[in-house]
Amino acid sequence: MEQNIVKTDSGIEIKECYTSENITAADQSNAGEFPFTRGVQSSMYRGKLWTMRQYAGFSTAEESNKRYHYLLNQGVNGLSVAFDLPTQIGYDSDHALSDGEVGKVGVAIDSLEDMEKLFEGIALEKVSTSMTINATGFILLAFYVALAKKQGADLQKISGTIQNDILKEYAARGTYIYPPQPSMRIITDIFEWCSQELPKWNTISISGYHIREAGSTAVQEIAFTLSNGKAYVQAALAKGLDINVFGKRLSFFFNAHNNLFEEVAKFRAARRMWANIMKELGATDEKSMMLRFHTQTGGSTLTAQQPLNNVSRVTIQTLAAVLGGTQSLHTNGYDEALSLPTEEAATIALRTQQIVAFESGAADTVDPLAGSYFVESLTNDVEAAAWKLMETIDALGGSVAAIESGFMQDEIARSAYEYQKQIENNSKIIVGVNTFQIQKNERIPGFKIDDSIQKMQCEKIALLKSKRDNNAVVVSLEQLTKAANAQDNIMPAVIQCVENLCTLGEIADALRNVFGEYK
Repeated sequence: MEQNIVKTDSGIEIKECYTSENITAADQSNAGEFPFTRGVQSSMYRGKLWTMRQYAGFSTAEESNKRYHYLLNQGVNGLSVAFDLPTQIGYDSDHALSDGEVGKVGVAIDSLEDMEKLFEGIALEKVSTSMTINATGFILLAFYVALAKKQGADLQKISGTIQNDILKEYAARGTYIYPPQPSMRIITDIFEWCSQELPKWNTISISGYHIREAGSTAVQEIAFTLSNGKAYVQAALAKGLDINVFGKRLSFFFNAHNNLFEEVAKFRAARRMWANIMKELGATDEKSMMLRFHTQTGGSTLTAQQPLNNVSRVTIQTLAAVLGGTQSLHTNGYDEALSLPTEEAATIALRTQQIVAFESGAADTVDPLAGSYFVESLTNDVEAAAWKLMETIDALGGSVAAIESGFMQDEIARSAYEYQKQIENNSKIIVGVNTFQIQKNERIPGFKIDDSIQKMQCEKIALLKSKRDNNAVVVSLEQLTKAANAQDNIMPAVIQCVENLCTLGEIADALRNVFGEYK
């Protein structure tokens, strides 16, 4: 009788039973020791739990501010900001291309005044803020720094992260502005400036999340993400930056899907791989070899059908992230296949983290699945498959070349197609979608953004431009253009623009005139 072949979503074959013979190379290192397979801290969550973040941002800065205060009161200890599409691609709310998108998938931020409203009543020195922003990440960082200065905060104590990962935008997501080379230049400018002025800030969150959301497998997620990370490090080294300094401020952002054991193996393998990559690139300080990462549960795994089932999916994904050793975590609302999360859904998502932290026992010991014949073997298999993909990318000339040739995009598209095909032919079961269906329509109240938000934002911009010193605006934009043309670090000029109340669109346009746009 032919044995049933079972594979992970990455195509790795799963044996019926695992024994010590299946672990060809057991990793005997402890957590906190190179190559950090078991975690980046020796005591992991016994010393400090992961940071519980909830990704939030919608409509206006004032409305998002209310949600942040609510989340902080519910036990969140780190904020995570979602921005609307115009903000992400460098257009003010009054731009023609912003029409219909203002405040829809995140908060609209056009100026320093919006940033002040977004964080009103929140001391930036006392909260860690993650901002999911890439092409305009340098502008949002400048807004944040200018606000911190207005609050009288010590910049040496300000902590948080900007995503700032442009390579995955070309490969998977599409919210880029400038061509790859000037975009890489902006990122290394941020590395350099923050290492001197904002030492506790994570200057990039190298993101596999959106690669996975676009349809990649777990193996592709870490292979492409670590390749991108390698490209950023090489660009920083070419600029003369110290890998032992900027390497400590690199962080990663991964997805957590439903295949519990493959996800845990993915996180463990990624840590080990990154440690070896950084060592090979010349890092000597072990802290610069540590892969620290934020996790978000898988948005693409959520179903509009029987949406309450998503609570169970998010719970499995939360366990995967915690058992895999994440440093911070955002859990999705059960209703996010239908709309932005309601307050109720956001609360249940946060409670899921808190129940895993305080009731499940998953946080009681370091790397609880270490030594499992299955998990150790799967960690090795995931790592081997990811190295093979990275070797192909290196042979193409690295991440930038692999993206420009379409290699990454094609690989992701192929995996997405295969996965969808499996759902449609029922070889991949999605509960409530292609099996265990019910006819009854569940009424889940959605969260809607009013179209009047755009009018409000446009009125704010008009008022700002009528009261600011427009001569100072012109001069500061000229200084930014000069710095961009002269290969100077652009961050001081961007901060000056922000403090003189230039809008996000004006700053982005000044650099469009220098760098052009990527088509």
